[in-house]
Amino acid sequence: MPAPREMRAIGPATFEVPLGFRADMRVPLRVYGSEKLVAEMDDQVFLQAANVATLPGIVDASICMPDAHWGYGFPIGGVAAMDPRSGVISPGGIGFDINCGMRLVRTDLTWPEVKPHLRELVDGLAARVPAGVGSEGFVRSSKQDFMDVLRGGAAWAVRAGYGTPEDLEYTESRGCFPGADPRTVSERAVKRGRTQLGTLGSGNHYLEIQVVHPEDIFDAALARSFGIDLPEQVVLMFHCGSRGFGHQVATDYLQDFLRAMPAKFGLEVIDRELACAPIQSAEGRDYFAAMCCAANMSFANRQVILQRIREVFSLVFGRSAETLGIRTVYDVAHNTARFEQIATARGPRTLLVHRKGATRALPPGHADLPPAYRATGQPVIIGGSMETGSYLLAGVATGAAAFFSTAHGSGRTMSRHHARKLARCSEVEERMRKRGILLRAASRRVVSEEAGPAYKNVDEVAEAAELAGLSKRVAHLRPVGNVKG
Repeated sequence: MPAPREMRAIGPATFEVPLGFRADMRVPLRVYGSEKLVAEMDDQVFLQAANVATLPGIVDASICMPDAHWGYGFPIGGVAAMDPRSGVISPGGIGFDINCGMRLVRTDLTWPEVKPHLRELVDGLAARVPAGVGSEGFVRSSKQDFMDVLRGGAAWAVRAGYGTPEDLEYTESRGCFPGADPRTVSERAVKRGRTQLGTLGSGNHYLEIQVVHPEDIFDAALARSFGIDLPEQVVLMFHCGSRGFGHQVATDYLQDFLRAMPAKFGLEVIDRELACAPIQSAEGRDYFAAMCCAANMSFANRQVILQRIREVFSLVFGRSAETLGIRTVYDVAHNTARFEQIATARGPRTLLVHRKGATRALPPGHADLPPAYRATGQPVIIGGSMETGSYLLAGVATGAAAFFSTAHGSGRTMSRHHARKLARCSEVEERMRKRGILLRAASRRVVSEEAGPAYKNVDEVAEAAELAGLSKRVAHLRPVGNVKG
């Protein structure tokens, strides 16, 4: 198995495993990260990324982000771009929680103003934003309403009164992936999804109240451009996706693809978790349309959650959300596949970019950015553990080599089972109390599973992403209150 000394360094915090690592690789394997982070990656990361490098139509390289770890099919932190004419689409390259993503929200409040109300705020958020396995939201939609959610995404939520048009401006793709077709999703998926709008879910999903200390700002000008412009400013961040709906979409099509690969497409199944179909096939087109439906459900889910956050803060402070300055900084997805115009050595090409546990990070000047961010580059959100905090970064021009992608979080260092053995819930809670972090969790089990030591050092991941030229650090965001699914 390759270790950093066996890889070829091709740039700062950038390594390459050549084609010879596996005879049927079509492209090399490129790994971003410091030597320490790469050395700590489990062997399955390299095996899975090498499998990805064998897929038909893959362009340039099979890519691993600094937070990469073992996943389903693709490593989490895996990126692969496919030629639409000859390439494939793979649910394993997107993930079961389609459009699992992050939203960062700024406020005009400072820590001295919020601190006396922290318990009331955290309790209010925990009460109004359901979390945990099987949690159901307060939005009750008819089947037809849910079809509109799948087509319209966050715009449906805004029309229904959950948010403002400005929220759409600062959401990736304005909160709606084109190409969604509800006819391509199963009745079972619809049944699982209809009751889950406005819910966090479980595992590593969370809603945090955070503080930006002056000493934690890396680039003051960028921070101001993103609305981080007060000393000890309070912000909010939440992480969630398409819940059971996205999981069912992925499950349905994985099974369809496994049946069709050898019989219809003549494709070898090198890993059942890497099941795929040609992008231009009927199966591939249907999955893409269903995946867009799940992405839109997720955008709507986060939009509804933001409205609940506004309600809690308005109730506690006795002022409107508008006067409290509660505004979306940005909403980013990190489990998607998108058709994107990419500049290559052969000129501009439209490629299908799979990002599985990886965040799009557009550079300054990119046409897909909101006007307010054209000069700065895209805000990027990297979530850390509930004990360590998160990062706000910005996209940079040098990210082109990774199809303008960067890390999505700190990345796990151990399985949830292993974490439960090492960390007792009471010990984790005590550590967080000493750090001044108020925790509300859906279960004691999840506290152990999500303990800080179960994740890589988020400082190292953010630094490596900057060194590799994937994104630029703007600010470190430290948690003071956490609602955990």
